[in-house]
Amino acid sequence: MKRTVFDTPIVRPLLRLISAICLKITGWRIVGQVPDLPRLVIVGAFHTSNWDFVIGLFAAFMLRIKVYWIGKDNLFRGPFRAFFQWFGGIPINRSVSQNLVERITGIFRGQERMILALAPEGTRKKVNYWKTGFYHIATGAGTPIVLGFIDYRRKLCGLGPALVPTGNIADDMEKIRAFYAGITAKRPDMTGLPVLKPGLGSKPGS
Repeated sequence: MKRTVFDTPIVRPLLRLISAICLKITGWRIVGQVPDLPRLVIVGAFHTSNWDFVIGLFAAFMLRIKVYWIGKDNLFRGPFRAFFQWFGGIPINRSVSQNLVERITGIFRGQERMILALAPEGTRKKVNYWKTGFYHIATGAGTPIVLGFIDYRRKLCGLGPALVPTGNIADDMEKIRAFYAGITAKRPDMTGLPVLKPGLGSKPGS
């Protein structure tokens, strides 16, 4: 994988300082720690605002995480391609018929060390259910799932517990739902539920 802002000398400590200042001014706190494991999937929830990305970046710098994230390929057009890739973005063409989960899992398996953050809602728009791709990617790559969160009510952002997928997605999603029950999104009315969509939850990519 390409070098990112998270492992660029001089720039990384500078942005960490800027993150600390911005968080202090706005009253946000960063909590939790990164498990000492070579590969992880981090759930980023809830995703209802562009501010989630900004606060998430601040948290990554404060927690000293070299994190990658998936974005639609049209976000990486022109001069923005190099910029977003430098900030850990991986462009994915969703119009290609090849299974998205398989493609991302393949990227994951090809790396000795990698932390990938995914928004299960898949969009900032209102959704009724989470997509389960993050679960199938973690299962396919043999990695734990770390429950990352941004709580606007408490102005708290960070990492919760790590969940090792058991293969029983219904039971695991219930544990995830219980954790996020106390998290307040920027726009609570747009929050999707971390529960299985009836009839689709067991299928990769649903």
